[in-house]
Amino acid sequence: MAHQRGGSTVEAVKEPHSVSLKVLRLSRPSLSVQHPLPLPTPGASPPDSPNTFPASSESLAYPSAKNDAFILSPLLTLPPAFGSAYVGETFSCTLCANNEVLPGSVSAKVISNVRIEAEMKIPSSSTPISLILVPQTEKEEEAEKGKEHGVDLEPGQSLQKVVNFDLKEEGSHVLAVTVTYSETTATSGRIRTFRKLYQFVCKGCMVVRTKTGALPSMGEKGRRWALEAQLENCGEETITLDMVVLETKEGFKSQGINWEIIGEGEQMDRPVLMPGDVQQVCFLVEEVIDDEGSGPEPTDGRLVFGILSLGWRGPMGNRGFLSTGALGARLK
Repeated sequence: MAHQRGGSTVEAVKEPHSVSLKVLRLSRPSLSVQHPLPLPTPGASPPDSPNTFPASSESLAYPSAKNDAFILSPLLTLPPAFGSAYVGETFSCTLCANNEVLPGSVSAKVISNVRIEAEMKIPSSSTPISLILVPQTEKEEEAEKGKEHGVDLEPGQSLQKVVNFDLKEEGSHVLAVTVTYSETTATSGRIRTFRKLYQFVCKGCMVVRTKTGALPSMGEKGRRWALEAQLENCGEETITLDMVVLETKEGFKSQGINWEIIGEGEQMDRPVLMPGDVQQVCFLVEEVIDDEGSGPEPTDGRLVFGILSLGWRGPMGNRGFLSTGALGARLK
C-alpha cells in the first residue's frame, strides 16, 4: 500500500500476534519497455573486419527470432509500487490474514474464528464507510452468512479477501483493516485483535470546464442553448474517452455534436488524450414545451439542464467514470 500508519489498538500483552496481515493493491499490468539496438548498415565496417554488432534479438526484452524494433514488447510488467489513485476509478486491494504458526512447531497454538473487517475514511465525512469483502471460497461464503463465525486456519494457511471502493472525491483516504481471531493453547484460550491503517491520496484525473451560450429559438419549439465543455487529462497515463453524455432533466433534451457523428460506412475514432491534452465537446440543448405551452420553471433565476457523465479507459483497459454537478444557464 502507499503509506501504513500505526495501529490504533494497544494490547496489554506485548506478545507478537500469531496472525499477520498483508495488504496489496490490485492494479492492471503494463507492457514491458524494450530498447532494441539498431541493425548494422552494410557500409558501417570494413569487409575484412569481424562483425562486432550484437544480434538484434539479444537486445529485446524476451527471446525472439523476429526483429521487432518497437519499444513496447508483448511482455506484461507488474506495477513496481502503489501507483496513483484517481477520482472516477475503482480502488481494489486484497487483504490476506496469514497463520504464522509453523507446522510442527513447539507452541501448539490453534488459530480459529479468523475474521477480517475493513472500512474507508473519506475526506468529506467523519464517519468511516464499511466495505464489503468478497469471499473467495465456499467455506468463506458460509462464514460470511453467519457474522458471528469466522474461518479456522491451519498452520501456514491464509484467509484472503478482496475489497473494491469507487473513488469519488479528491484528498486523503484511509483504509482501516481489523483482524480478529481466537488463539487457543492446551491450557488457555483468548480472543485477540489488531487494526492497521493505510493512507493514500486520491487525485483528479479529468478536469471539466463548461460554458453555456443562448442560441436563436426555432419558432414555437422553445429556447435553445449550446453547452460547451473542455475535458483535460490531468493524470499520468494516456486515456481514451469512451463516453461523454449530457443526461438532461425533465423538460429538456440534448443532442451531442461530437465524434459520434459519422457518415455512412465510416468508423468512429474515439479521442485519445495524453497527459495534459484537452478535448472540446459540445451539446445542443432544447427546451421541451408541454401541451399547455409552458416549459420548465427556473430555480433562483437559473435553468438546470442536467449533469455531464464521462467514461474513459486506460492503456490496459481499466475503466474510469465521472459525473459533474448540475449544469444549466442563468436567465437574464
